[in-house]
Amino acid sequence: MTLTLILLPAVAAAVAAAIRSDRLRRALLVATAGAHAALTAACWIRPPACAPEAWLGFDAAGRLFLGIASLLFLAVAVYAAHRLSIESHGRQAEEDTGSIFVNAPEAVHTACLLAFLATMTLVAASRHLGVLWVAVEATTLATAPLIYFHRQPRSLEATWKYLLVCSVGIALALLGNFLLVVASAAPDGTGGTLVVRELVAQGAELRTPWLKAAFVFLLVGYGTKMGLAPMHTWLPDAHSEAPSPVSALLSGALLNCAFLGILRAHSICSAAGLGGFSGNLLAGFGLLSMGIAAAFLVNQADYKRLLAYSSVEHMGLLALGAGLGGVALYGALLHAVNHSLVKAALFMVAGNLLAAYRTKQVARTRGALRLLPVSGALWLAGLLAITGMPPFGIFASEFTMLRAAFAPGREWMAVVALLALAVAFAGMARTFLSMALGPVSDEFEPAGRREHRAAFGPALALLAASLWLGLWIPNGLNGLLGHAARLLGGDAP
Repeated sequence: MTLTLILLPAVAAAVAAAIRSDRLRRALLVATAGAHAALTAACWIRPPACAPEAWLGFDAAGRLFLGIASLLFLAVAVYAAHRLSIESHGRQAEEDTGSIFVNAPEAVHTACLLAFLATMTLVAASRHLGVLWVAVEATTLATAPLIYFHRQPRSLEATWKYLLVCSVGIALALLGNFLLVVASAAPDGTGGTLVVRELVAQGAELRTPWLKAAFVFLLVGYGTKMGLAPMHTWLPDAHSEAPSPVSALLSGALLNCAFLGILRAHSICSAAGLGGFSGNLLAGFGLLSMGIAAAFLVNQADYKRLLAYSSVEHMGLLALGAGLGGVALYGALLHAVNHSLVKAALFMVAGNLLAAYRTKQVARTRGALRLLPVSGALWLAGLLAITGMPPFGIFASEFTMLRAAFAPGREWMAVVALLALAVAFAGMARTFLSMALGPVSDEFEPAGRREHRAAFGPALALLAASLWLGLWIPNGLNGLLGHAARLLGGDAP
């Protein structure tokens, strides 16, 4: 089952690169996404057996992040197939730059999307930190051509920034792995390991100075890929310039891959009695990320860039929840699920707005609720969801983390987090409302144009899922979240 989930999209990527028909290639993309989602559901229902010493296998945390990635990819695949079919019938100019969309061959785009799914699956299946490192690096290589798909100067700049910054980060993570081997080795230099289960079992025997140094490098390295401040500089450019389906995957799934790497390292520190050390570092980076992102969310002129900085804010929340530990870690895992659903939906809606208005500028996007009634309504619903308004799921996950933050001695963390959330809400509400309301320019009349189901259906489904999780968490998901939280050194409510 594990190898099938990894090889299925990998083989499909090779086939997509070889076939000549764009229509068949889009069908292959959707079919592979559906088959992968079905296998993932089977993996959730009946987890495949795995030897304790195995390098590949899905534990509770792996199955959780696998489920997020597979579900998002299915939604994005349906949306991307629709968008590709539209763009293939004509070139469209973007008014911000005056340049024409000149897409790279669809074969490259589709193959890289499927390869991205394969690498994300490998990340979720990795129980060896060396394999995890290779998988995270592979996600970088698979997604770089996707960011450059429109082949514009800005997308080229964003791609190079993404490659350079994330490559530096992943190099630091590699150094962290080396230090972790040293921490686990015997005094004579033998017996070092990177198998997560073995490292957790040897927790008390790990050499503390080396383990602390290893965690710092792993946190900074994977934190760069996760988008934690101040290593987040690549994220606003990449998410803004990538095609909207790619942005949805980058924000909703890619960032979770790096987060899983940090959680693995944090669980090892917790097993070694260094949970306070690693937790404080995580909470510090989390609060810093929330503060910086909140500042950039105020008066943001580019709405895709606004969504990117919102991702930085929510990655900070994830780091804060993981750092607080206990029940807050459960809340962080639940938040990872909810954020992925909502942010992927918002990026797909942003793609609809960009296609209609031909600009990413907030000031030139008005009356979306009248011009695109369904997308405009989803845009406003997404505002409520992403800012943590009840009854959407983000409210439940944020409440769980903030309630834990109000524990004695940590109240100041909760206050700082609440202030950052308030500023972020004010900035995003002002922008979202100005875009959705108001008159529509004469060039876009008549208002109320018909929207294709494939354009809004995936976003609607993801937002509905987040609403469902805000009202009721299914027993299966709740049990998996609790199991994953305990596995990673936290607790369940």
